[in-house]
Amino acid sequence: MTDTSRSGRGARTGRARRRPTAATAATAVAAAAAAALAVSLSAAGCTSSGGSSPPDDGRSASHSPSPTGTGTGAAVGPVLAVKIDNAPEARPQTGLDSADVVYAEQVEGGLSRLMAVYASRLPKAVGPVRSARESDLELLRQFERPVLAFSGAQGKLLPLIDRAPLDAVTPEKKSDAYVRGGERPAPHNLYLRPSRLLPAAPGKDALTTGFRFGPAPSGGRAETSRTVRYPAAGFTFTWSASRGRWLVSTDGRPTVATDGQRLAPATVVVQYVRVRASGFHDFLGNNTPYTQTVGSGKAEVLRGGRAYDVNWKRAKAEDGTEFSTADGEPVAFAEGQVWVVFAKAP
Repeated sequence: MTDTSRSGRGARTGRARRRPTAATAATAVAAAAAAALAVSLSAAGCTSSGGSSPPDDGRSASHSPSPTGTGTGAAVGPVLAVKIDNAPEARPQTGLDSADVVYAEQVEGGLSRLMAVYASRLPKAVGPVRSARESDLELLRQFERPVLAFSGAQGKLLPLIDRAPLDAVTPEKKSDAYVRGGERPAPHNLYLRPSRLLPAAPGKDALTTGFRFGPAPSGGRAETSRTVRYPAAGFTFTWSASRGRWLVSTDGRPTVATDGQRLAPATVVVQYVRVRASGFHDFLGNNTPYTQTVGSGKAEVLRGGRAYDVNWKRAKAEDGTEFSTADGEPVAFAEGQVWVVFAKAP
């Protein structure tokens, strides 16, 4: 069962408010990991996206607020979606701060895994890369033949991936796009070089998610911290007024990039969905949860230090997800990176 908790006006923020020593330690670990990874990737002809990344999500907010995918109408290339390891041994990850959208989902054993989607810009490296899941195929149908980078999948799932309307790229299919790096043991040390898969970032018009960007809706409630818990994992988002962003923590620890910068999306969506058993299991016999993203339900949108209770709807797999207020008005997100955390509907 998914446990979610919220706090407003400073209440129940104990988990999110880490002591300075914890944050300092996390940054030191991240810096050490970044140095080790940079050496390894440089030797393989690739460098981390670390030190050159600006604060926050590093992407421009200069374009006019509008629904994604509704720009000039000119042909655009595919987005890049990467399945990213979120086990403790995989942190800090590389390239997450460059993603336009980060999806968080529950996997076997109550753990979590991430899918990062890139359109505005491509970092030099992304990872650690891990395996795909059945529900990824439904989630990705909203994009026009996306490139999916992953490392392995269950044998019975591979034919479904092959038939899906996407370009699946594994290390076996394109070995020069992947490299083992850093001091971590396998499988937590596989990194993708996006430039080997796409010649350039396709731009925001490739993001056919249905997301809208613009002014916040009226109403809402003050919110300083929001936690979503899976059986064996958890995410906390703490509002930082000085940065105008939500600071991410994973399993009670600050979530940082390999350059030591705290991950800080502009908008966080807690989307309540149906999570059911799939027909697949891991090697330990644990069932793989299927996160159903087509349908409708409730969600919470966090932006600007406030939380908004909204409705979501995605009628067909080919559609993006619409978010609206109780009276049917479209809900816009803040400019910048968006995290969507899938939580089990009550």
